[in-house]
Amino acid sequence: MEVLRSSRVPGFYRLSVDERLQKVGEFAGLISEEMDTLRLQGLPVEVADKMIENVVGTFELPLGIAVNFLINGKPYLIPMAIEEPSVVAAASFAAKLALQGGGFFTNSTESVMIGQIQVTNVPNPFGAKVDILASKEEIIRIANDQDPLLVSFGGGARDVEVRVLDDTLKGPMVIVHLLVDTKDAMGANATNTMCEAVAHVIERITGGRVYLRILSNLAVRRLARARVVIPKEALAFSEFSGEEVIEGILEAYAFAAADPYRAATHNKGIMNGIDPVVIATGNDWRAIEAGAHAYASYTWTYKPLTVWERDKNGDLVGSIELPMAVGLVGGATKVHPTTKVAIKILGVSSARELAEVIAAVGLAQNLAALRALATEGIQRGHMSLHARNVAASAGATGELIDVVANKMVEEGKIRLDRAKEILKELSGE
Repeated sequence: MEVLRSSRVPGFYRLSVDERLQKVGEFAGLISEEMDTLRLQGLPVEVADKMIENVVGTFELPLGIAVNFLINGKPYLIPMAIEEPSVVAAASFAAKLALQGGGFFTNSTESVMIGQIQVTNVPNPFGAKVDILASKEEIIRIANDQDPLLVSFGGGARDVEVRVLDDTLKGPMVIVHLLVDTKDAMGANATNTMCEAVAHVIERITGGRVYLRILSNLAVRRLARARVVIPKEALAFSEFSGEEVIEGILEAYAFAAADPYRAATHNKGIMNGIDPVVIATGNDWRAIEAGAHAYASYTWTYKPLTVWERDKNGDLVGSIELPMAVGLVGGATKVHPTTKVAIKILGVSSARELAEVIAAVGLAQNLAALRALATEGIQRGHMSLHARNVAASAGATGELIDVVANKMVEEGKIRLDRAKEILKELSGE
């Protein structure tokens, strides 16, 4: 009988690095070579030299594991590659809160990317739109001829849309959208190849000149969504009642919904959770960032990517929706040794599942940030975790790092100059 797994690992942060790795290895079924990849920071410079140009070395980020995640009834340990303290802890804490409401629930659309073909100097743009749509089958056939393997997996070009931009700096333009189901790939290369292949057909149909032929990172046909319910009782702590915490979170959300200055920082906090998982799994975090912030502006006003509400029981309900063009094949996902292990730890079987998990992590990160902002302030927990970095920057090593950090936290003075003073005092002793 299969042993039921759990992402709840009480005291995970108190374990040594090797002990944590052992727990993760048991959860994910890692073999010894995969464990060594994580222990030894496993991107050989020879592999890096094949990934990008002009390689002179590698650059490491800490790889942490967020615990406690339950998504659609399935437990997950979440690999997160990030340099900022408190992010992994915050995600784990929010996921623990979410357990009391059954965890996160997610869904997503199909993995459809939008390729854009820009047509200029078109004599009759709106008439050309009709002609292009009349030739849709030919365009799709030519596009799919470029990637028979993708088509064999059930993907490929699905549809054609046409937009007329009749007031640009260079005059009217016809923009053709080629909708491509990329399945478990992010799909940039396949989409771009198809766009380039159909360009000459579109020029023939329109009598215009094609310039750009490239995918859009505003992947509105490739959305991931997550939802969570947090019982009010779960949010009570210290002198704050659950109702007070919820009211503070709703006030913070209302601020972000009304003010783009606040919305930008609100969404940055969401991306604190999303980017590290995207990076750990070898996906293009710049594309995800571009798509997320463009989607936040989709109504021509910059808005939060999450929504927070109170349900009829008085409990907190959060939701998120954003483009999530990630893949499990192609790019670094099959080349970078650590990325391959990270994907195994996640245990996802499709790009859509990965996208949904990432959306849930973004929602968790936002929950943790809003809870802190609405109650004790963001700096208390963040700076306590940051104190170890400050101590190390001051020259502390080994056990002294924690001694100096704890002293600064007790004093409420987490500064480089104070860390140096404490080190000097300790050396005098």
